[in-house]
Amino acid sequence: MIDSAKTEDAIEHNLEKASGLKIASVECPSDVEVVKGSTFECVVNEAGGKKETATLRILNDDADVSLVDLSPDK
Repeated sequence: MIDSAKTEDAIEHNLEKASGLKIASVECPSDVEVVKGSTFECVVNEAGGKKETATLRILNDDADVSLVDLSPDK
C-alpha cells in the first residue's frame, strides 16, 4: 500500500516549493495498492479555500510517485 501520510506531506512540500502555493492540506486515499504505472488522485486544499485534484503515477515497486497533473476540482 502507498503510505498516504508520507505522500500527502511530499505533495504539500513540493507544490509549495515549486509553485509558491500555500497548501492547507492534502488528502490521499489510504487504500492505494503499489502497482507500477498506475495512477491515483489526491485532493489538494489551498489555504484560500480553493480545491484542486492532484493526479499521481506510481513509478516503481518502492512506491515512489510523480505528479502527473494538477487541475481545479470539478
